[in-house]
Amino acid sequence: MPASVTLCNLSWSAPDGTAVLSDLNFSFAAERTGLVGRNGSGKTTLLRLITGDLAPSTGNVTRTGTAGLLRQSLLPEASDTVADLFFEVSSALELINRAEVGRASVEELAEADWTLPARMERALHRCGLAVDPQAPLLGLSGGQRTRARLAALLFAEPDVLMLDEPTNDLDRAGRVAVIDILRDWRQAAIVVSHDRELLEEMDAIVELSNLGARRYDGGYSAYHTQKQEKLAAVRQDLADAEKARAEQKRRAQQAAERKARKDSRGRRSRTKGDQPKVLMDARKERAEGSDGTHARLRNDRRVAAEAKVSEAREKVEVVEPLTMEIAPTGLPRSRTVLRLEGVSGGPDPDRPIIRNRSLVMTGPERIAVTGPNGSGKTTLLNLVAGRRAPDAGTIRREVATAYLDQDVGFLVPELSLRESFCRLNPEANETECRAALARFRFRSDEALRLINSLSGGERLRAGLACTIGRSEPPALLILDEPTNHLDLDGIEALEAALTSYDGALLLVSHDEAFLDRLRIDRRVSLGEQPGSFVSLGRT
Repeated sequence: MPASVTLCNLSWSAPDGTAVLSDLNFSFAAERTGLVGRNGSGKTTLLRLITGDLAPSTGNVTRTGTAGLLRQSLLPEASDTVADLFFEVSSALELINRAEVGRASVEELAEADWTLPARMERALHRCGLAVDPQAPLLGLSGGQRTRARLAALLFAEPDVLMLDEPTNDLDRAGRVAVIDILRDWRQAAIVVSHDRELLEEMDAIVELSNLGARRYDGGYSAYHTQKQEKLAAVRQDLADAEKARAEQKRRAQQAAERKARKDSRGRRSRTKGDQPKVLMDARKERAEGSDGTHARLRNDRRVAAEAKVSEAREKVEVVEPLTMEIAPTGLPRSRTVLRLEGVSGGPDPDRPIIRNRSLVMTGPERIAVTGPNGSGKTTLLNLVAGRRAPDAGTIRREVATAYLDQDVGFLVPELSLRESFCRLNPEANETECRAALARFRFRSDEALRLINSLSGGERLRAGLACTIGRSEPPALLILDEPTNHLDLDGIEALEAALTSYDGALLLVSHDEAFLDRLRIDRRVSLGEQPGSFVSLGRT
């Protein structure tokens, strides 16, 4: 029987009572399914419910077959090795090692799995990783650890493969390896990702929102097209509901005016006294009864019209994409923005990862720094931003600069968004602060949230609001993997904002779709040889 996952009336709430998933009824079949949704919609929580790591608040999960989950990156212990990632193989490897030096008994030799090392090597190779199983995990880069964890997961041969943001820390080669694995996968796979290239390989996309789970056939392109059609439809529904409400309001006003005229005529007739009082009282009683009935009907219709508007607006808010706005910098095209001359540096002064590098940025140029994991991309950005002093050479930043690292480290966790903006922009008044935060969708009480309560995507959005959201944004923006923690809406909003940004961009990203949409002017590669960067020209 093909593996499958069925959710029946599934709900889960956080320990503080906040509802994360509510009354989900859905089935995942033996196909490759991309799981998307805004940050906080419960994607990772759903994977943990499927594996049984979490218990539902209500409802249940039914799964046929075994499940394997690749979690988002976790920091290993100092003693952990690559082999420790593979389920229950440490003792089997230790037996083989003892057997090879003649220290195993006859009984143990009979139990030894001599194919184990080769099978582990094949799993690692399948993920593009050539490493000794006894190598310490802390000695690997974040991307290499992700590949090793994926290899261990594939080695276990689960019936349902679940991947949580598998390409976040991977370089180009690692991303290609994950895509190739999923292309060949013929069983059930559930992939939480905002990597559009990876999502393009899916058989279906399932989106989580406060309206539930909705399936879209096909990969990312088909999903995006259907989403645009859905947005147009819900906008039309809202326009129709608002039109109906306005019509109901107009009719109610007309009814009120008619009643006022009728009441006025009745008062004049009573004043004249030309009709018997008994007859006039009876007419008044009938009129009041009729008026009361009509008033109740009008009120019911008003309430129904308001409910339809509220329902339509809620659907629009769910589907409506996020927007970010950046004010112009006015950077001249001839202005020198950044100059590096013979720069060397890195964590180890004796073995600098950046060696004798030179670079000049002029005007609103857009440069992507490329290279495999471990080539020094983040180190270079830290040097350019002034977070690390070079061991040799000079760096001159000629314009105002803002640097957003992967963790947006300049935000103080204990401060609120409003306090963070004011700390970084002491010249701004309250109106300017609120307006800047609102431009990045932190409105009203959202501006009072603490930084340590924000998701990864919200932190990046907060960092952008506090730096380029102000009325005079910096002319040079340095970004290190800015799409890593954003959901699809956030990525598209950032793309739109940066596309219209008239300042200079220096960024590191392995997201090819993101780079393509930003119309990068140059790619500079951190190759093996010191000296000027290898320029790959306009993309």
